[in-house]
Amino acid sequence: MVGSSKKTIRIGDTTLRDGEQTAGVVFSAKEKLAIARALDAMGVHELECGIPAMGAEERASIRALVNLGLSVRLITWNRALIPDIEASISCGVGAVDLSLSVSDLMIESKIGKSREWVKEQLKRALGFAKDHGLYVCVGGEDASRADLGFLCELMGIAQAMGAERFRFCDTLGVMDPFAMYEKVASLTAAAPGLEIEVHTHNDLGMATANALAGVKGGATYISTTVNGLGERAGNAALEEVVMALKVACGIDVGIDTRKLSAVSRLVGKASNRDVPAWKAVVGERVFSHESGLHTDGVLKNPANYEGFPPEEVGLTRYIVAGKHSGTNGIVESYRQIGIRVSRAEAQSLMATVRSTAQRLKRPLGAAELENLYQRLIGSEICRLSAA
Repeated sequence: MVGSSKKTIRIGDTTLRDGEQTAGVVFSAKEKLAIARALDAMGVHELECGIPAMGAEERASIRALVNLGLSVRLITWNRALIPDIEASISCGVGAVDLSLSVSDLMIESKIGKSREWVKEQLKRALGFAKDHGLYVCVGGEDASRADLGFLCELMGIAQAMGAERFRFCDTLGVMDPFAMYEKVASLTAAAPGLEIEVHTHNDLGMATANALAGVKGGATYISTTVNGLGERAGNAALEEVVMALKVACGIDVGIDTRKLSAVSRLVGKASNRDVPAWKAVVGERVFSHESGLHTDGVLKNPANYEGFPPEEVGLTRYIVAGKHSGTNGIVESYRQIGIRVSRAEAQSLMATVRSTAQRLKRPLGAAELENLYQRLIGSEICRLSAA
């Protein structure tokens, strides 16, 4: 196994580039600045901030990001063409991703070229970029479907000409974690002096798993987007990758995870895509508990049913009063709305809470809980007082 525990793992977030390529998503210049500031403040290592060759408006937004003076490295996406690189240089960035189609399918049917043409184009573009003192990541579009030997050739050229890393793209999200590990491990062994980034898509729901598998195989960079924005089913989600590395792999990448939910809401609003309440890691209700058994366990010790505390990602715990609530859950649900009930009172309320939730097909809100309390407990208190 290629070990990664002693390597520094960095997050290269592409929300402002690949995230904005989500069908129907457009960020304003103001929103881009806000997102960049937020990602920088939480400690993301690199931001892929746009495509200068798109035009003057895109270049203006990239220059505005450069002028913020952020700590994070800004990198732009380019085709492996000299005019694209010149457009990036004009924006004032010091790092570029040079993208080439590398699978035989795309080389032949998308760009109508040959493997030899791809190699020569890489040499021309990379040589120009390095002559201008740029940090270079060579992006292998559709690398997951490319011939492994050809990828090794390209990585050899990239390393020999001074590129800093190679981006292994699962462009269509068709890989499984086992194949990802094996391919990245092979490429790491073939070019040990060249860092590898994994750029994974979520078409089969495995973007985060594939990203982690890439790290296990020796990758030191992971490409992410906030909320998993991206083409089709999206990319590996920043929040999922960072917390999965931390909790499942024991790798802390140095990002302030307490800011994850706030960044998620910011991008959700800017993209006009609400964050689902049950979204992994950052959904507002992922720390909600209703089942009597689970609620009892989490109230005794949150670690019984929570893999990490909600505060770690900027959220709070919430006990739901619903069909499956138990006595302790009823007590806690009322405590959350400022009403103190005894266990005996909770027992009296429980059957009505359950039947009401069953009828409404949802948990009870604060007003409904208060009404039930006044009707069932308050009236009883009044009766006893009158007696």
